[in-house]
Amino acid sequence: MSKAPQFPPEQISDIVQMALSDHVSFATIQAEYGIREKDVKVLMRKTLKRGSYQTWRKRVRYFSDRRDSYK
Repeated sequence: MSKAPQFPPEQISDIVQMALSDHVSFATIQAEYGIREKDVKVLMRKTLKRGSYQTWRKRVRYFSDRRDSYK
């Protein structure tokens, strides 16, 4: 499992909001914060409640199967 870099709480909040958005790709998050997709998922798992994380992952998987450009 990948170890996510340490960020201040304000940046963690920004990354989580970006990851939750359907309009922001993992590539955009990486360009802005230098954090890889795998590390974003680790951060989201640590930050969100279990059910919220599972719902987010399901939504990301569902849309990524439907659209090539999603996340």
